[in-house]
Amino acid sequence: MNIRYCFILLFLISVFAQAQYKFSGEIDKTKWHDNVYLSIIDDYRHLSGIYEEQIIDMVKADSTGHFEFTGSVLEDDYRIYRIHVDNCEKDNLELPHFNGHCDESNEILFIAKNTDTLQFPFSFEYQMFCDVKSKNDKALSLIKIDSLKDEMKYAYSTFRSEANRALNNKKWFKKLQDFGQSLNEPLAELYIYTYLSDRRNSMHQYYLEDLKTNPYYEDLLKRLTVAYPDATYTQQYRNELNSDEFILNRESENNAVNWTYILFFLFIASISVNIILFLSFKKFKKRMSSNGKEQLTRQEQNILNLLLEDKSNKEIADILFVSLSTVKTHINNIYRKLNIQNRNEAKSLFNN
Repeated sequence: MNIRYCFILLFLISVFAQAQYKFSGEIDKTKWHDNVYLSIIDDYRHLSGIYEEQIIDMVKADSTGHFEFTGSVLEDDYRIYRIHVDNCEKDNLELPHFNGHCDESNEILFIAKNTDTLQFPFSFEYQMFCDVKSKNDKALSLIKIDSLKDEMKYAYSTFRSEANRALNNKKWFKKLQDFGQSLNEPLAELYIYTYLSDRRNSMHQYYLEDLKTNPYYEDLLKRLTVAYPDATYTQQYRNELNSDEFILNRESENNAVNWTYILFFLFIASISVNIILFLSFKKFKKRMSSNGKEQLTRQEQNILNLLLEDKSNKEIADILFVSLSTVKTHINNIYRKLNIQNRNEAKSLFNN
């Protein structure tokens, strides 16, 4: 009889328990500040760097360097995420921070969804992907690609000549594409495409030539559309592909490219992507604020609503018939539960 009750209890827990993610790991506190950041990557052209609008959570590593992100507000489908640490001070204006660049930073990119559990190695280096523990094989895809790119950089450095560069461009371009397809994950292929098509990359010209005859890129768009129809990555890739194909078609028709039309097309594509990103972030922010309010008591919710109406502490105390010290205590509890520091951050989180 007791065994039967245990099975019933486990079944109820599995049905009603809310899906949660858990990303944990270790950092060397002798090298890094104890702030660890979790970001969602909506724009695959911003994979590397530090962008404040992408950050969705921040935790402090404990005395041993252990950090842990948990919750249930991530997307239900796979997305690209970043965990990073740095030694840049946000308040020091002489050190660039949260503007896409920080000289002293380290990051790891991975694919995950709302139910995944990942444990990162102490080294916090992508070369150690074998030490990343996860039941989700997709999580390791980007880390494996970075490891392959390291091998590629070594091949390029053997002989620094134009002939060696040309040979390596052809070899590694195909090798990276084939490796991406072997992973059976369109987001991993998109990660490789981002690298190969980067205008700052020596392979960019090779990419444009390959785009003229290789059906791979249209096939990748089909795979993205099927696997991630609602993800911003898919629309962004479609816009970029259309833009590059438009440029190539115009060049084949006439060497004198009409840049006015190209710029107009890129302008429209940029607006479309930004609108999609804005709506996606607004939806995500709404979910976070809703989950945040559920943590508050009824009285704390009342006080939060009055805070959002720009009521002073004294006005709140008068309205709710409580002491000023009680109001301050509730406000401190609100800040702690929502992981915010002041009223402005509260307005940013809950007000449109």
